[in-house]
Amino acid sequence: MSQMSLIKKNYINYINHVVKNNKISHAYLVELENYDEDFQYILDFIKMILTNCSYEKVHSINNPIFHLIDEGDFLDVHIIEPDGNNIKKNQIIELQNEYNNKSLLNGKRIYIIKDAEKMNLFSANTMLKFLEEPEDDIIAFLVTKNRYLIIETILSRCQIITLKENNILFSSDKNVLDLLKCVINPYDFFIKYKNILDIYPDKILISDNLKIVESIIISFINDKYDITNLLDKDVISLFTGINDNVLLGKISILEEELSKLDFNVNYKLWLDSLFSKLIIGG
Repeated sequence: MSQMSLIKKNYINYINHVVKNNKISHAYLVELENYDEDFQYILDFIKMILTNCSYEKVHSINNPIFHLIDEGDFLDVHIIEPDGNNIKKNQIIELQNEYNNKSLLNGKRIYIIKDAEKMNLFSANTMLKFLEEPEDDIIAFLVTKNRYLIIETILSRCQIITLKENNILFSSDKNVLDLLKCVINPYDFFIKYKNILDIYPDKILISDNLKIVESIIISFINDKYDITNLLDKDVISLFTGINDNVLLGKISILEEELSKLDFNVNYKLWLDSLFSKLIIGG
């Protein structure tokens, strides 16, 4: 068995913290590197939620519920997969109708949508309505290999978790840390404007690094990474005194603006707009 990666260790620390402190969200968007290798981590999180166990206990006791979940046979865990090339509206409607009834086991009900990026416009809008009025005993897991293919209105209603290894490779990259400083204190952007254009002459380069910046902010909010070991003290100090809601606002702006790069936009105007919105948003 290969040694567990840092991101997996931090994921386990995070889900242990969530379950122990009863801070379970009504919806999670989980970004995977590989379904074969990573999907089990989602199932383990679900086992923990349903039994109020730690990750370590899930892996040390023999509970018949765990076997049913692994086999896809547990009544209160429903998995939706694409029907052909898409997840269709009727699949979401059927899920809603099924979850209108109370749990047969009188517990939490969980649904997993695999390849969530394959929701078409109609199914995505139907899912959005389902997420907008969450019930206490229903928890969603939307699973994807690329969260930037999910519409922003759905992303904004989910707690984002990433298991992609490249999201933590930022500890030694000075350019990424400088970009983080500009996002946290966007007034710095205008001071360093020319330098940023020299480092990031096109939208592809800055897009990749802004995604890493976003991961750092998400990590700090969730406390799922040992962030103090990955960033220098000057960067850590940037977060001091900043309300989590302000940081969440920055994430929403980054998500919205990064999605625009899929279209033919003027890079410099886009960059100006991004940091203007970050300033207005706090």
